[in-house]
Amino acid sequence: MKICIIGGTGFVGTHLITTLVSQGHSIKVITRRPERHRHLRTLPTVKIVDIDFFGNKILERQIDTYDVVINLAGILNPSGANTFELVHEKVALRIAEATKAVGTPRLLHMSALNADENASSDYLRSKGRAQKKILAIDGLYVTTFSPSVIFGEADSFFNRFAQLLKIMPGIFPLTCASARFAPIYIGDVVDAFINSIDNTDTYGKNYNLCGPESFSLKELVQYTAGQINSRCTIMSLNRFFSKPLAQFMGLFPGAPITLDNYKSMSVDSVCSDEAQSAANTELDLELRSIESIVPQYLGGKDFSGKMDYFRAKSRR
Repeated sequence: MKICIIGGTGFVGTHLITTLVSQGHSIKVITRRPERHRHLRTLPTVKIVDIDFFGNKILERQIDTYDVVINLAGILNPSGANTFELVHEKVALRIAEATKAVGTPRLLHMSALNADENASSDYLRSKGRAQKKILAIDGLYVTTFSPSVIFGEADSFFNRFAQLLKIMPGIFPLTCASARFAPIYIGDVVDAFINSIDNTDTYGKNYNLCGPESFSLKELVQYTAGQINSRCTIMSLNRFFSKPLAQFMGLFPGAPITLDNYKSMSVDSVCSDEAQSAANTELDLELRSIESIVPQYLGGKDFSGKMDYFRAKSRR
């Protein structure tokens, strides 16, 4: 099968491409800066190209004759000309329209959990508007995916907190400590995409993707601290302190949190039981837990006892 992936050079894309190549598929990766992603060039059957998304019929020529188009393009924070509106909406709609125009049978699109055109954050609003418009395109066989935070080797969640914990002097101030997440393993996200390709029952649907359990952000950071043997004290900041801190931190390049991130976390990133069951059944998912994966790349420790404590605490 010939598969074209846009935005495939990041965390999700690298794992997805590696799996697809191992299955014998031919992959084209469209990216703005191909010279930065030499790790993908070592994979057989992978071709990397750089194009102008809005050039006259250029995108159509690149995806013509391909069986599947996958759009993973996304940003967590705007940077220069790369705004949420451009990347999440204009580029996404351009891809969807081009896919339909050339008659490519299939489009898979990455959205986000809680994406909604009326959400409080710019990130979730832009994702929501794009998701709604793409699913409404008549005659396009599209499936969208809305995951909670994704973890796995080289992730920017557990690894990011591990890095921050290592440089903290002893106290780790944590914004949005009570926000809840249902982290999902990257391998399960990859399975969701691949298992949907030939499944006509998934056409025209959005799937919320969550891991088997939910935890507060503080619990996840405490788990990370245990994995790396950090003795930092995690200090929860309430909303009175969290919002201004996020606003201040957002002024710096590469900030661990921005005001828009804070707004995104004002809604728990978890799935309803109904949505979870539908995704697991229709996408044939067997979800893997944090304890079964994270120690392999973060600390190598059996820290299941701490997670059992969090589970018991959340049931009280």
